[in-house]
Amino acid sequence: MGDFAIHISANLVSQLAEDSGKVKKKTKKTKPRKSQEPQQPQTKVNHKQILDDSKTQKGTPAPGWPLQPPVFLPLSPSAHSAELDAIRSVLHESERVLEKIHKQEENMVQELTERAKTLRDQEFKLPYQKPLPCLAEKDACESCYKEFGKDPLKCLPLLKNYADCSRRARQQVSSADK
Repeated sequence: MGDFAIHISANLVSQLAEDSGKVKKKTKKTKPRKSQEPQQPQTKVNHKQILDDSKTQKGTPAPGWPLQPPVFLPLSPSAHSAELDAIRSVLHESERVLEKIHKQEENMVQELTERAKTLRDQEFKLPYQKPLPCLAEKDACESCYKEFGKDPLKCLPLLKNYADCSRRARQQVSSADK
């Protein structure tokens, strides 16, 4: 047999709730007409009056047929529980997938912060600078001039050492460039 589905809307529920409070009107049973002679005068009735009658009858059920409330059949327990089990399994599976996605997101955030730190360190790290040549000789000359400011001739040997050292450093740099 075919599968049937029943859809319950909010409007239907509200209509049923309102109908239960109201007293149902009894429908009149129409008597069958015995002769057709009285019908002939009614056929001569104005066409506009017939249209008005049809409009009023659209809202009311046909005479002789009482309005019956819809029947709600509950689902069988086995089908109902099987459907609930399927929904629960899908729900648990989606929760597991959500947890995996959260873990992946946390891992990606951690990896991204590590990469950002390394890039920042590389970008702002000062390149290796070679120490200045003859730094010791230069410091010795400066301290001598500070000590013997009035007699600078006493610093002449330190000054010659510094000049020789700087000459050698220039020669090394120029030979390395060639």
